[in-house]
Amino acid sequence: MSQKNLLVELFVEELPPKVLNKLGQAFSELLFENLHALGLVDTSSVLTAYATPRRLAMHATQVAAMASDKTSVQKLMPVSVGLDANGQATPALIKRLNGLGLDESAVPQLSRQMDGKNEALFIEVTQKGQSLKDGLQSALNEAIAKLPIPKVMSYQLADGWSNVNFVRPAHGLVAIHGNEVVPVTALGLTATAQTQGHRFEAKVSPITLKDADSYAAQLRQEGAVIASFAERRADIQEQLNAAAAKQQLKPIQDEALLDEVTALVERPNVLLGQFEAVYLEVPQECLILTMKANQKYFPLLDAQAKLTNRFLIVSNISPDDASAVIGGNERVVRPRLADAKFFFDQDRKKTLASRLESLNKVVYHNKLGSQGERTARVSAMASAIAMQLGGADLATRATLAAQLAKADLVTDMVGEFPELQGIMGRYYAQHEGMDDDVAYAIEDHYKPRFAGDSLPRNPVGIAVALADKLETLLGLFSIGEKPSGDKDPFGLRRHALGVLRMLIENKLALNLSALLSTASIGFPGLSEETRLAVSAFCFDRLANTLQEQGYSALEVEAVLSQMPEQIHLVPQRLEAVKAFSALAEAPALAAANKRVSNILKKVETAVPAQVQASLLQEPAEIALNQALMAVVPEANRLFELGDYTASLQSLAALKAPVDAFFDKVMVNADDPALKANRLGLLAVLHQTMNRVADLSKLAS
Repeated sequence: MSQKNLLVELFVEELPPKVLNKLGQAFSELLFENLHALGLVDTSSVLTAYATPRRLAMHATQVAAMASDKTSVQKLMPVSVGLDANGQATPALIKRLNGLGLDESAVPQLSRQMDGKNEALFIEVTQKGQSLKDGLQSALNEAIAKLPIPKVMSYQLADGWSNVNFVRPAHGLVAIHGNEVVPVTALGLTATAQTQGHRFEAKVSPITLKDADSYAAQLRQEGAVIASFAERRADIQEQLNAAAAKQQLKPIQDEALLDEVTALVERPNVLLGQFEAVYLEVPQECLILTMKANQKYFPLLDAQAKLTNRFLIVSNISPDDASAVIGGNERVVRPRLADAKFFFDQDRKKTLASRLESLNKVVYHNKLGSQGERTARVSAMASAIAMQLGGADLATRATLAAQLAKADLVTDMVGEFPELQGIMGRYYAQHEGMDDDVAYAIEDHYKPRFAGDSLPRNPVGIAVALADKLETLLGLFSIGEKPSGDKDPFGLRRHALGVLRMLIENKLALNLSALLSTASIGFPGLSEETRLAVSAFCFDRLANTLQEQGYSALEVEAVLSQMPEQIHLVPQRLEAVKAFSALAEAPALAAANKRVSNILKKVETAVPAQVQASLLQEPAEIALNQALMAVVPEANRLFELGDYTASLQSLAALKAPVDAFFDKVMVNADDPALKANRLGLLAVLHQTMNRVADLSKLAS
C-alpha cells in the first residue's frame, strides 16, 4: 500500500487561550490513535501537533491510502450445537453464518478445535482494510466528539437551519494526503487544500497548500503564522530575553503567562512599554499581578529583582512604526495601576486591628462559622504551639500575628486581587510599624501554598502556619469534609503536606499526636476519632511523598508502620533502612524478624523482653543470648545518638545465631518455664531489631 504524509487542519474562530495547547495536543493524538487502530498508520509514523489561536492541526508521516486486510479466527459455536448427527449444519449454524454474510456452502471451510472441554467450530474471516477516506472520516468524527472542550458552543451553519456544537465556530477544513485532498467532512465543512493565514499580515489569502509537508513553511512565509505552539513559545521567550537584555533588565518568569500569551498570537512581536515611576510606590506584587492578569504583560525587574517602570508587550502585529501599539498599551495599563495605587492608599488609612470586627461578617464555612471565629481558633492554637517551640515571648508574637493574619481579607486591595492575601497584610503591618517577624508571619502563614513553595521564614510564621493548617484539617475533618478520590476542594492534602514539610525541613522536635492535641484547643469537645483520622491522613500523605522521593514502598512501610511521632526523624530512619536493605544479611534478618513477630502475635499475653540465663539449655539459644548481650548495648547506644544507620547495621552480627536458633531450637517447649524464657529471648530480639523500623516489612 502507498504511504504518504497526512495533514488535517480545522480553521476556527479564536480559541480559548488557556486550553489551546491542550486542545491542539488532544486533537492530534485522538486523530492519530484512531488512524492507528484502523491500521492506517504504524509505529514508524511520526505525529506533529500544531495549534494557533485560529487553528488545530496534525501532521502524520507514512499514512497508508488503504489499510491492509485483517484475517482473524472466530469461534462460532460448539460442534454439538452446529452439526447434527449426520454432520450437517443445523439451523443455528446456518443463521450464524448468514450473520457473517455466508451461507451453508461455507460449512466445509470450518475447522474444529478444542475449546476447554468441548469441541467447537471456528471460521477464518478476512476483514477488508479500510480506505483512508473512510478511516479519516470516522477518526475525525471521534476526535471532535472527544476533545476536552471546557465549554461547548452551539451555532448555526450557513444553510440557515442546521446547528453544530464545537468550542468555537469552524470556518475551514483541510485534509491532504501527499498532495491530494481527502474528501472528508466535519462541522458542516468539506475538506479542501486551502487555509487562512494571519488576520492582518498574510501575504496571500487564502493560502493554497501544495502538499501535506508544506503546511508549516507556507503558513510562515505566505501567512505570517508560526503554526507550532512550541516554536511560537520559544520565539516569544527569545524575544523577551533579548528585549530585556537591551534594557539590562530581566523579564518576570511565569510559565503560565508565557503559555497564555503564546495562545493569543500567531506571529509574536515583543515591544517595550513603560509607565510613570510614581506607581512604583505601590507594592510591586500588586503592580505585577495587575499587569500579568489583566493585560498579559511581562514586567521587567532589575538585578535586585525589584520592579521597574518598564514592561514587555507581546503583540500579534508587526507594523513598521510600533509607537501607536506601544502608546495604546501604555494608556490601557495606566488606569489599572492608578486603581492599585488608590486601593493601597485607602487601605493604609485603617489599621489591621480595626478591621477584625469585619471578619465576623465573612463566612468561612457554614458549619464552622465566620473568619472571625476561625481567627480566634487559630490564635489560640498558634499561642499553644509557639509556647512549645520557644516559650512565652514567641507565644505573644505568634498570637498577635495570628489575630491579624486574616485582616487583609476585608481590604480593598485583596478584595480586588484575592491572590494578594497575606502579602498585603504584611505590607500594612510594616506600615503600622510592627516588627518584621510579626509582619512576615502574616504573609507566611499561608505557606507552603503549593509543591515546592518556600516555608515560613521565622519561628512566628511557623507557629501561625502550623496553627492555620491544623485548624483547617481538624475543623473540616470534624464535619466530614474529607478528600475523596481526586476531589479535594479545600486543599487538605496540601495542608497536610505543609505541616509535614515544616516539621521535617525545620527539624521541629514536635510530637505529631501531641501537636494535634495542642491544636484541638480551638475545638473544645473534638473527638479522639477525628484526631486519629487526621493523624492517619497525614501519615498517608507522608508515605506518598516519600515514595515520590525515590524510597521503595517496603522501606516506607517499615518506618511509617510504627507511626513514629518525631516526624522530623523519619528521613534519617528511612536512609538507615535503605542502607540496611543493601546488606547481604538483610533478607535473612527481615524474614527472621517476620517469623518472630508472627510467633509473638500468637501469644495471648504480652511477652516481657527478659531472659533467665539459667533456663537456657540449647547451645543455639545460649549463643543467640550471648550475641544479643554483645549487640544490644551498642545498637541502643547508636540509636540514642541518632545514628540509625550504624544502629541497624550492627544487627548484621545476629544473622548466624538467629539462623541457628530457628534451625535447632523448639520455641514451644513442653516445659512452660522453658517456653516462656525462649519467648522472652525472642522478645528481646524483636525489640532490638525494631527500634528504628519494623524490619519484618522488608521480607518478601
